[in-house]
Amino acid sequence: MKLKDLKAYKESNKNAQIDELKKEIDSYRPFGKQLLKGLHEFYRIGFTYTSNALEGNSLTESETKVVIEDGITIGGKSIREHNEVLGHNDAYNLLEELAKNDTITESNILELHRLFYFRIDEKKAGKYRKEQVYISGTDYLPPVYKDVPMQMKEFVSHISEWKKNLHPVTFAAQIHERIATIHPFIDGNGRTARLVMNLSLLQSGYPIIIIPPILRNDYISKIRLANKGELQPFFDFISNIEYESTKDYLRLLKYFNEK
Repeated sequence: MKLKDLKAYKESNKNAQIDELKKEIDSYRPFGKQLLKGLHEFYRIGFTYTSNALEGNSLTESETKVVIEDGITIGGKSIREHNEVLGHNDAYNLLEELAKNDTITESNILELHRLFYFRIDEKKAGKYRKEQVYISGTDYLPPVYKDVPMQMKEFVSHISEWKKNLHPVTFAAQIHERIATIHPFIDGNGRTARLVMNLSLLQSGYPIIIIPPILRNDYISKIRLANKGELQPFFDFISNIEYESTKDYLRLLKYFNEK
């Protein structure tokens, strides 16, 4: 979508409050090594758990922690669920490295998907789909696979302009919406969209968005509207979740600084 069309949407209701919270967060900078380590571990586990849970992975947060940190398999859980945890963990580690950069490239998106997906299907990991896909629960039909590379290149070509002109939270929501709507991969599109959305937030100095699995139905319904071009509900949803995530981040900072 062109910038002038995005600017037609009203500023999401929580963005100003997020910016006020961010000012308080910034007052704690620079973060010490122990604080950075604690934040890394918290978000590595929490984001991996919630992002997988939104897609139906049944591993709990504590089980996710055991799989990542101890390399132990959980009885009664599928191999795929374990691989989703390990793959998302690898992608999150890359996300933190990419956050040191100023922009997001097409190769960044492909590599995040590859790391998440290669244990599930190595041949399709980090590669655009070669077949038509259908999204259950909606009549929205993603682009035909032959159009995916062109649409992804067009999407990436707008990133710098969007970043310069949109509020960082709106920019992050637009990043997510484009990946979810183009649906460039055979599988793992939602998790890739959330990874890249959070990459954009980290690059702008904002906390990672954690979408609680309990809000899955609301989240999915807003994405479905965005798929069809109705962006405001999705922008507002992401703004509300980032507001809550930023409050949680500030509480974590205060906790770690009081230890």
